[in-house]
This record gives sequence, structure tokens and C-alpha cells, in this order.
Amino acid sequence: MPRKTNAARLLDQLKIPYELKEYMVDESDLSAGTVAEKIGFPIRQVYKTLVAKGDKTGVILACIPGNQELDLKSLASLSGNKKVEMVALKEVQPLTGYIRGGVSPLGTRKKYPLYVEGEIEQLERISISAGIRGCQIILSPADLIRATEAQLGSISKDE
Repeated sequence: MPRKTNAARLLDQLKIPYELKEYMVDESDLSAGTVAEKIGFPIRQVYKTLVAKGDKTGVILACIPGNQELDLKSLASLSGNKKVEMVALKEVQPLTGYIRGGVSPLGTRKKYPLYVEGEIEQLERISISAGIRGCQIILSPADLIRATEAQLGSISKDE
């Protein structure tokens, strides 16, 4: 049985159904494509969570499909910032409590605003990090949005 993470416990508290899916981690390849392959999900349904900082809002999270890259200008516009930049890798764990390859939009140290790629609404189920490397949470997009109070918008572009 996969171990419970803060992200999973939050979903339990909210009585949101989900599935935990574990996989073997390759430290040299933490890409969304590899995760998708290992859990048997299309890459467009494997959402990665990125940590950014806006010039007005401070830290924000962005959740985008694994086959896309973050559009910083679009994220800035949606989040009410003039400029948004990715936080340095060394800041990710102190800010979120999660390490690279295991950042979840759920259960971060502090609740940050979450912005999600709008095309998520077209999907029946998605995969997000459970908060540790080697474990994904499978849930409906509507449940993720409800649990995180996420704001949707066009924030990603083709890699």
C-alpha cells in the first residue's frame, strides 16, 4: 500500500476520491514524460507543478501538462503581476516542503495561489505529484480545482 503524504491526507480531509500510483524513481530522469510512461498515463494528463514568484504577489504555483512549458508572461497576466520568474531550485524545498520531482499543488508548507492550465477541464482524470518522488495522485480535474481553489487560464505553451 502506498504511503500517505500531506497531499493525500488533505484530499482525505476534504473527502475527495483519488488513487495513489507508485513507480520506481530514476534520479537521473525526473521528467514528466518518464513519469507518464511509468504510470501508464498520456503525458498530457500528467500535470507538473512549478514554483514561481511574481513581482506583486510573491510565491505562486503553476500546474501545467507534462508536455508543455510554462508561459511566464501569461502566468504574470493571469496572476496580476507585471513579471513572474521561476524560483531558484534551492528555494523550492524551503518554500513548499517538497523536493524537485515531488512538488505537489496540494499540502505545501504554506497555501500559495495555484494557477492551472485551462485545458485541464477537457480531461476526465489527471495525475499530479503526491508530494514525494515515486508516487502520483490520480484524481478528477474538478476535484483538484476544488481542493486548491485554483484559477484556470492559458499559462502553458508547446515545449
